[in-house]
Amino acid sequence: MSDLKVEILHPDALAPADQAAWRTLQDATPALGSPLLGPDFAQAVGAVRKDARIAIWRESSGAPKAFFAYHRRPQGFGRPIGAPFCDYHAVVSGGDLGLDATAILSATKLKAFRLSGLVDPFGVLGGADLVHHTAYRIALQPGDAGLAHLDGLKASSANRFKNFRRYSKRLEQAFGPVRLVVEDTDSTAFERLLSWKRLQLARTGLHDFLRPAWVAGLMRRLFETSGAAADGRFGGLTINLYAGDHHVAGHFGVRLGGWYHPWIGATAPNLEAHGAGFVHQWKAVEAMGSLGLHTYDLGPGSDHWKRLFTADAVHVASGLITAPTLGGRLARAGDRFWTTPPLDRIGLTGRVRNRLDQIATLETAWSGRAQGVLAMAAALERRAASRRPQAGEPSLETADTPAQPLEGRIA
Repeated sequence: MSDLKVEILHPDALAPADQAAWRTLQDATPALGSPLLGPDFAQAVGAVRKDARIAIWRESSGAPKAFFAYHRRPQGFGRPIGAPFCDYHAVVSGGDLGLDATAILSATKLKAFRLSGLVDPFGVLGGADLVHHTAYRIALQPGDAGLAHLDGLKASSANRFKNFRRYSKRLEQAFGPVRLVVEDTDSTAFERLLSWKRLQLARTGLHDFLRPAWVAGLMRRLFETSGAAADGRFGGLTINLYAGDHHVAGHFGVRLGGWYHPWIGATAPNLEAHGAGFVHQWKAVEAMGSLGLHTYDLGPGSDHWKRLFTADAVHVASGLITAPTLGGRLARAGDRFWTTPPLDRIGLTGRVRNRLDQIATLETAWSGRAQGVLAMAAALERRAASRRPQAGEPSLETADTPAQPLEGRIA
C-alpha cells in the first residue's frame, strides 16, 4: 500500500482509460459484478450530485489498482455513491492491496463512513462492529432461461405457484391476456410507475425517496439510456406487466449486461389485492432468457416475498467506520447513543433512527430535511391515533391481550 498514491476526483473527470480499468477489475471478480459497483453508475450519479467523489489508488506508473466511489457530505461524513439506491457498494480492486478502513478514511479525509450494503470479497472494510444482512437474487444456472429455476421453486412449494396462476387468471378474466413489456421509449408508462410508488409511500407513511430533484434527475437519465442497456451496456430497464391494455405492475432499475437490479416496484393501486406484483415477478423470471438476463437482483430487505422467488442469497454488511480522530470518535459516540439504555428498549427508536438516516441521505438541502422530519412526525401521529381506543372500546391498559409495540408498523 505504501507504493500506491491516491487521487480524488469527481466522476465527471474519470478518464476513459480509468473507466476501462475499473470494468476490468469488476469482470475479474464475480462478486463485484453488480451494475451499482461500476463506473457507469458512479458517473450517472455524478451527473446529478456535486458531492460525488471517486478515490483511485494508483501505482507509481499511474496504473489504477482500486476504486472507491462515495459522497462527501457536510462535516466530513461519507456515504456510498448513490445512497440509498446503492444496495451494494465496495472497494473495487483485484485483491488485497493492504488497504483498510483507516487508510481509506485518511485518503478521503473523511471522519466517518456509513456502510449500508457492503460487498467485501477481499476483507478491506470488514470489522467486528459490522452487522450482516441477507440480499436476495435470482441467479440462473448456465443454460437455464428461467423456466428451470421456476420448476425448482414449484417443486418446493406447489401451492405457492397455484396461487400465482390463480392471480394471473383473475387478471386475465378482468382485463385480458397477461403479458410483459420492456419499456424503453414510453415515458408515460415510466412516469405512471413512479407515481404509483409515490402513492404507496404516502399511504404507508414512508419518506418519499422519489421527491428530491437529484433522484428525479437520476431516474430520468437512466430511463433515457434504456436503449443502451439493451445492447449489453449499462442503462435503465423498465419491465412492465399488462393485462389486456391495462398497465398493472412494473419494475424499474439498472442493468449491466445480463445483471438487472430493480429499485422501483409498484402495482396499480386498485390491483394490489389481485396479486399483480407476484404475477409480474413470476412472468419476469420466466422471461429472463429472452431478456438476456442471468441475474435478477432483488437486493436486501423484504425477506417475506423475495424468498418466494429466490434460491440464492448473498451477505452484505452495514455499520459505521470511523477515523481515529476526535471527529471520528464523536461520530462513533453519536451512533452508539441510539443503542444505549433505555433507548434500545423503546421499540420506536430503531424506526425513527432509520427514518432520520434516510432523510439525511436523500435530502441535500436543509429545507428538504425539515420537510422530511415534519412528514415523519405527522406519520407517527397518524399511527398513534389509529391505535387509540374509540369510545366503548377497551384501552390498551385494560385489554385482555398485551399492547403490541409500534416497531414494525412504522415504515
